[in-house]
Amino acid sequence: MNPQILLTTILLPAIVAIVTILIPRTIKGLREFIAIIAGAVLVYITWFLFDYKNLTLNLQWVGWLNFDLKLYHLSAFALLWINIFGFLISLYSFIKMKDHPRVNEYYCYIYLTIAFANGAILADNFLVLLFFWEGLLLTLYGLITLGNTENTQRTAIKAFIINGLCDFCMIFGIAILWYLTGKANLSEIAHEPVKPTGLYLLSFIMMMIGALGKGGSMPFHTWIPDAAIDAPVSVMAFLPGALEKLLGIFLLTRISVELFAIKGTPASIILMIIGSITIVFAVLMALVQKDYKKLLSFHAISQYGYMVLGIGTALPIGIIGGIFHMLNNAIYKSGLFMVAGAVEHRAGTTEMKKLGGLKEDMPITALCYLILAAAISGIWPLNGFVSKELVIRGAYETEFVIFAIAGWIGAIFTFVSFLKAGHSIFLGPRNKDIPKIKEAESPFLIPMIILALVCIIFGIYSYLPFKYFFEPILEMHPEAVVHHDFSAHALDLVNPVAAVSIFMLLIGLTIHLYGWNKAEKKASMASEVIHKLPIARTLYDWSEARVFDMYEQGIKFIKGLAQVLYIGIDRTIDYFYEKTVTITGQTFTKILQYAHNGHYANYLAWCIAGLVIIVYVLLSLIK
Repeated sequence: MNPQILLTTILLPAIVAIVTILIPRTIKGLREFIAIIAGAVLVYITWFLFDYKNLTLNLQWVGWLNFDLKLYHLSAFALLWINIFGFLISLYSFIKMKDHPRVNEYYCYIYLTIAFANGAILADNFLVLLFFWEGLLLTLYGLITLGNTENTQRTAIKAFIINGLCDFCMIFGIAILWYLTGKANLSEIAHEPVKPTGLYLLSFIMMMIGALGKGGSMPFHTWIPDAAIDAPVSVMAFLPGALEKLLGIFLLTRISVELFAIKGTPASIILMIIGSITIVFAVLMALVQKDYKKLLSFHAISQYGYMVLGIGTALPIGIIGGIFHMLNNAIYKSGLFMVAGAVEHRAGTTEMKKLGGLKEDMPITALCYLILAAAISGIWPLNGFVSKELVIRGAYETEFVIFAIAGWIGAIFTFVSFLKAGHSIFLGPRNKDIPKIKEAESPFLIPMIILALVCIIFGIYSYLPFKYFFEPILEMHPEAVVHHDFSAHALDLVNPVAAVSIFMLLIGLTIHLYGWNKAEKKASMASEVIHKLPIARTLYDWSEARVFDMYEQGIKFIKGLAQVLYIGIDRTIDYFYEKTVTITGQTFTKILQYAHNGHYANYLAWCIAGLVIIVYVLLSLIK
């Protein structure tokens, strides 16, 4: 096959982006039609490419720099799913975004994101990777600005700055690795992965920050909950599958598995610590949210922690669990945001206390929510159970049991959160302020149904993704010298890890029912029993005050530093110069006034004295 077909996956969405923004708004439906057809074509091309796991394209780009693209197992897998999600979002947006005042920009940003994401996935050269990676920074900013809240612009800037900071760290890490190895081609470095020690460890950490920032891991996560409220819900449904989780974990996998050999090194521990903290703290924040979209945003962060934890184990079972969880999270998180969009489209809100009883009016949406929420909660036999168990088992096998415990805690409160959300939105008494509504239109339902079905298929028939997607990736791992029957692990309930996980779900159900009763059967308030715990309440208050928000604290630090510099340096220098010049001027003025008193004899005396001084100096020089 001609390797130049790889360029099609980049150029086609870029062309679609240009075409859709140029179509006049007066021509209804053409933009949406082009987007849906282009999405379907891209799915066909990437599915076709999936069978060709070894394509390399090397073109002369600028001077000595080559435009290197490579398709192999991991990139073919990521490329396929990015474009599947792009097609589903195009279909979903047919109704959801048709009346948006900036719909032309929306499709332009969506397909530019797909183009840049495809390029980043295929890039086999550091500078080519950075070119596409930084392009995503611009499209993310553009997508968030499409929201219509008063804080939209501020949130877009916040996302841009946080991701830009992480990207700067990534550039620094790449520069170090390039300097140490003398190689800019990723495949060449992957032939001999290095242990992250010394400067190599610094390089790994800097590149890791770039991947964590794109995925929204703590502490680089704070733009995601804000974007969930301020950006269009279709954008939030698109990001897990095309930008945040899939692309972030793709890069993290690539540096942790291919470029560096992290097993038994501090790099592995660092990743597992970050993953565990992200799992626990983000899920506890999700638990107390009152808006369904914001609840989903914190779960997006928490689920990313499982992926980081899995990769950090540096064990084949954990790595595959992390990659599988990346795919699963993109599937059910996109679907859950689509549910949010459908509810918002019909009921006009996603605040859980204003909803209730919608299962009667929106039964298909409610069923999709049930499946997707069960999947993210890790309920057997859905796909979330499979990948979460692999991650937790990988953490357990590292002998650092604390990391497995973090995974179990996350499972408890994930289940509690979605019990609360589902109970508030679809069950319970009907809110009389919301009139009777209809089920969502088919462009809403079809993508949700497809994603819900995939959750079932990838759970019950988990051997399918393992056989076709993950086992070829596993063969690339240098430590994977023994064949692992992961599909057998996935559905094996007779093991301590799975048994504990199922027990955790029962604890979660108990907590929800207890909180529901304590809140006088108000489902939206069921989490208050956790919220009001002594230490938890203080931490939640601090979180609401954005004490843990690195962006907000950074702004306060910069403002404080500016004030210190203004008072301590700027005003001090001004005061010094103002006083010095004024006092000096006044002193010399007084001296001159005293000397120039208008008497001729005084002036003659000054002239004679000056002449004597000049003669003396000249005689001294002659000697």
